[in-house]
Amino acid sequence: MKTGKPLLPAVNISDIRNDILKKLLDIAALRRKLAELGQNHVLRFYESMDHSARQNFTRQLQALDFQNLAELIEQYVRHAPVVPLPAKIEPVPAYPRVPDASRKAMYQEAEKRGRQLLSEGKVAAFLVAGGQGTRLGYDGPKGEYPITPVKNKSLFQVFAEQLLAHGRRAGAMIPWYIMTSDNNDVQTRAFFHKHEFFGYPEDAVFFFQQGMMPAFSTDGKLLLAEKDSLALSPDGHGGSLRALDKSGALEDMQKRNVQHLSYFQVDNPLVHCIDPLFLGLHDMTGSEMSSKTIPKAGPLERVGNFVVGDGVLQVIEYSDLPESLATQTNADGSPRFNSGSIAIHALRVSFIQRLNEGGRLRLPWHRALKKVPFIDDAGRLIKPDKPNAVKLEQFVFDAIPLAKDAMVYTTERAEEFSPVKNAEGSDSPETCRRDQIRRCARWLKEAGVEVPYRGTEPDATIEISPLRAVAPEDLKAKPLPPRQIKNGASVYLGLDSSS
Repeated sequence: MKTGKPLLPAVNISDIRNDILKKLLDIAALRRKLAELGQNHVLRFYESMDHSARQNFTRQLQALDFQNLAELIEQYVRHAPVVPLPAKIEPVPAYPRVPDASRKAMYQEAEKRGRQLLSEGKVAAFLVAGGQGTRLGYDGPKGEYPITPVKNKSLFQVFAEQLLAHGRRAGAMIPWYIMTSDNNDVQTRAFFHKHEFFGYPEDAVFFFQQGMMPAFSTDGKLLLAEKDSLALSPDGHGGSLRALDKSGALEDMQKRNVQHLSYFQVDNPLVHCIDPLFLGLHDMTGSEMSSKTIPKAGPLERVGNFVVGDGVLQVIEYSDLPESLATQTNADGSPRFNSGSIAIHALRVSFIQRLNEGGRLRLPWHRALKKVPFIDDAGRLIKPDKPNAVKLEQFVFDAIPLAKDAMVYTTERAEEFSPVKNAEGSDSPETCRRDQIRRCARWLKEAGVEVPYRGTEPDATIEISPLRAVAPEDLKAKPLPPRQIKNGASVYLGLDSSS
């Protein structure tokens, strides 16, 4: 029996020739487009790249919207646009957390409507989770950060358990859309798989990536982070509305008959991922985009301000609201402008579709001067010691003035807002865990449990799983061991028992 070398697969010379020709045409077309924009410098190292680097860089450049790029450079990079404040700025008439007598029936109907929407599968959760834990000293996606006071559950697990609890109560699984970033997409997906999606059905979770924008020199030139890569950064939380469209998430929502999104960001474990009352008010009022607000900690707190500007509901950033307005008071001494924005929204899917009509998201861009390392003409990496580049972002709250019947609903800081942003000080893991314990203690007291205090702080470390309760009334529905918590105790209330 004869043996010999294995036969090699047949090679189609014509296919290889066509592939080479296509690549040559692709790069030739790119050169023309870049030259027209005065950006052909980004290809100055192209000839020295290997095959793989050329392919990756070409794909990166082809993803640019060249027509839009030219407009952005002219409007936002070479010039710093001045956006005038509204001529007339008034406080926002927000719906109160607790209704007065005239609204009591409306709130009851709204909560009923919200629960109906959930049971009909018309509500999905939308988590913006593109951030890294760098400022917290954590090497990985921020959503992986262990944040609960007893079990050290990750932010992702806290949200998953909330959504599981609401879905079980509604009798319908809540679709969960999670926006990652180029920096953390692979790690985030791996984390969910490692933890078996925290019990959440994998087919109900839709991951997609945030868009990226190039950085520019102040004279409008695209910057290189490497010889074979543009200097890129995320396009802002407003870009999440574009990413929903481009990723196919909106199409997926249509297939599932999802009509409303509950929007929240990854750094706030106190957030109510799903709030039936808020969703019901949003739907009943015909609002296309609704927002939650809290009273500000002080007139100059660094949060956006909900206002009515020239008759239109909108957010004015803390840095843009004149101090003379920020510090105004009512006749009784209370702050006149006291509605802080906390990045919790409800949006109609049809509204997001309308914003993306024509292939472009209808939101303004915001210009920021930043220090961006870049490759110079000699191929050296330059690390500037002062701002040298323009970054462009879009903000989700800029969609509010474009929404029909937009409304604002008041919640409480202690109930729903304690973000974890900094390693120490305010908005840190320490303050966030403190606020989680405070809320747990308050919920237990409302349910008739004796909680020890040392001064004004609970003298125990307490954690309540969302699977056990997503609101204080859930604790009143079943027996609660223990009925009295000992000083200094560490207490965890899970789905079925305490420990």
